Amino acid sequence: MRDETHGSASGSGLSSPSRGEKSRDRDHAALATPEREQGAAPADPVYAAIDLGTNNCRLLVARPTSRGFRVVDAFSRIVRLGEGLTASGRLGEPAMERAAAALEVCAAKMAARGVSRARVIATEACRAAANGSDFCADVRARTGLQLEVVDRRTEAGLAAAGCAPLVDPNCDGAILFDIGGGSTEVVWLGRRSAGDDGPPRARIRSWISLPVGVVSLSERHGGVRVSPQVFREMVAEVRAMLEGVRESWGLKPPLRMHLLGTSGTVTTVAGIHLGLKRYDRTRVDGTWLHAQSISGVVDRLATMSFEERVANPCIGAQRADLVLAGCAIMEAVREVFPADRLRVADRGLREGMLVQLMRSDGVWRRARPQEPAPGLEPPVGGGAANGMVKTCGVVKTCSVDGGPRPPEAPRGEFAPRLGYSAGMKSGDMKGFKAGGRRKSKKGGRP
Repeated sequence: MRDETHGSASGSGLSSPSRGEKSRDRDHAALATPEREQGAAPADPVYAAIDLGTNNCRLLVARPTSRGFRVVDAFSRIVRLGEGLTASGRLGEPAMERAAAALEVCAAKMAARGVSRARVIATEACRAAANGSDFCADVRARTGLQLEVVDRRTEAGLAAAGCAPLVDPNCDGAILFDIGGGSTEVVWLGRRSAGDDGPPRARIRSWISLPVGVVSLSERHGGVRVSPQVFREMVAEVRAMLEGVRESWGLKPPLRMHLLGTSGTVTTVAGIHLGLKRYDRTRVDGTWLHAQSISGVVDRLATMSFEERVANPCIGAQRADLVLAGCAIMEAVREVFPADRLRVADRGLREGMLVQLMRSDGVWRRARPQEPAPGLEPPVGGGAANGMVKTCGVVKTCSVDGGPRPPEAPRGEFAPRLGYSAGMKSGDMKGFKAGGRRKSKKGGRP
């Protein structure tokens, strides 16, 4: 779950949060649990993950537990870093200032929690902008955080790593879609696999990244006044990008798989379907929606005025102009990959980063030798190398057979339930490098 605000504890904002944002902050506060938990020793390292997307800046800080991890701090703020990027090809000064200010809050929280291991990524906005590298340099000088601009393959793997616990083990797999502000990743996940004492691993069979997200699509078509014709045009645009993908993956209806959606669009649809008066992550994350219910909610949203969308507690003022663009992307995915059930994920890239960091440190296998962590599906055929082609700006995979596993291949996911803890711990950023690690006593990985 990436570029739309939902289900995250937030800090101070540049503007007052909408009614929907305030409700979601209260929901996460309700998840608070004592910081000491069975399986998490006081000496365990503190990990952090930052996802700077086209629309949002998000932080999670967590400690490992016996079979997953526990969140001890979190932050989310809408920054709209990609505002105007489609037209200008550059990040605007106001947008960069908003993003840098949010990253300053993240850096302060990491210091206060004594973070020793972190990964800090930026996605489509920084990938696409002509001045993206200049912005990253300015952020490092201002905050001390070094942004890693990840490619689309890595982004798809992190989404899979964060959401894999929600794949139904009784199905053959799932089609995961992660709707962002500037890009959308669609991933074919096989059945979950284990391999250590931690959470199950994601198994990626194939993937595709579309150069379209809620910000870019709404800027092209408009997001405030959206007529039925405009909505159909948005669906058709995204559908064209997915043309032939299912067939190239060898998938034929009826699929013995379900959809797995992670984005503010999907959680919004779930919240409205459940009739929530305010957003409640504990009820949304992991819930199942049937195709008929999804269509009913999308039809309701399409007939709402902009003011009605603003007033809805599951949408709010800051996303009222984006939600229909998100619904159009979701509808295109549902048309190409028809399935009766969709599972909702209020989780994503940050959770995937945390699990990859912890798994690479061996936190779930301290008592036995570490084994290589599988990422992409192992070779199943003649050993042809994985290939990619780019058609109309869309990155597509050609094969899932053979080929070396990329260094950024997904490595796992987190335990389904998270808890938030109050109470700050003193710490500093001395000797800390984003994306790096401190040496263990033996001078290497645990």
